[in-house]
Amino acid sequence: MPRTLSLMLLITAIAVIICVAACKKHDKAVAAAKVLSPSKLKWIIPDTSEITDPEEARLIRYGRNLIANTSYYFGPKGVIAHKSNGLNCQNCHLNAGTKLDGNNFSLTAVGYPRFKERIGAVETIEKRVESCFERSLNGSHINSNSYEMKAFVTYLKWIGKNVKKGTKPAGSGIEELAFLDRPADTAIGRAVYVSKCQVCHGKNGEGLLNASGTAYTYPPLWGEHSYNIGASIYRLSKFAGFVKHNMPYNADKSAQLTTDQAWDVAAFVNSQPHPYKNIDADWPKMDTKPYDYPFGPYADNLFSKDQRKYGPFGPIKKHYLGLGKK
Repeated sequence: MPRTLSLMLLITAIAVIICVAACKKHDKAVAAAKVLSPSKLKWIIPDTSEITDPEEARLIRYGRNLIANTSYYFGPKGVIAHKSNGLNCQNCHLNAGTKLDGNNFSLTAVGYPRFKERIGAVETIEKRVESCFERSLNGSHINSNSYEMKAFVTYLKWIGKNVKKGTKPAGSGIEELAFLDRPADTAIGRAVYVSKCQVCHGKNGEGLLNASGTAYTYPPLWGEHSYNIGASIYRLSKFAGFVKHNMPYNADKSAQLTTDQAWDVAAFVNSQPHPYKNIDADWPKMDTKPYDYPFGPYADNLFSKDQRKYGPFGPIKKHYLGLGKK
């Protein structure tokens, strides 16, 4: 074989080896990116201009209006029926469920139907809406076959249509805050409430009704018109995570509360009276109750009732993780 040809073949072989190594490195980088991508994804909220079907557009817009102005339709003076306590869905799901870290609806479309440990059964989107009426709005559920329910569901499915199953965009739901190494303190929380929250929500947590008395400009946080003890926000982790990123409302975009303040004010608010709901059927498997679920009985007696409500939650969460639970 001519010397020149041998040299060319050697160079070609070396190039192939380098190429293969580079490809393997690229593949590993892609695989790593796929693992990391869920936490770095940005939620792209759909644009209503993309809707081509007139009836779908009507349902989506009506669904958004129902979430933003629930009390107008279903509050004590509701034009359709009296099914709720006067709160709006967007009191807990800010900007009609579109605000990052504002308990948004980004994962609703891909998250339902799913098995819910709280009820021990599969929950559909319709059942989820009904549950919100019964718990967060301390009312009774609306007709599951009504045009209004169809509008709720159509909006919820549309708002999350750009999210792929198995992914979780940044800012979805409510962030789980770092735990305190002490119980949340209701006395400190009271002081936080007075300085940061009272101006909007009232001295006695009564909220502020609008001029027509049809809805709350600022919702009550305890008392007969607030969420009941069966609502998710009655768990300290949910309340603390929500207020850390969103309260005081319309304040500067940077967080106004420290993590400690968020836990403490959550403890204060949820230590105040809230409407009763029979929750005896909740969490039929006791060992699936969340670490901060404040109602027994529990599957073990390792932690006191006070610790289950106020913390510190770290030891409870660690124990559950050791059992393969959440």
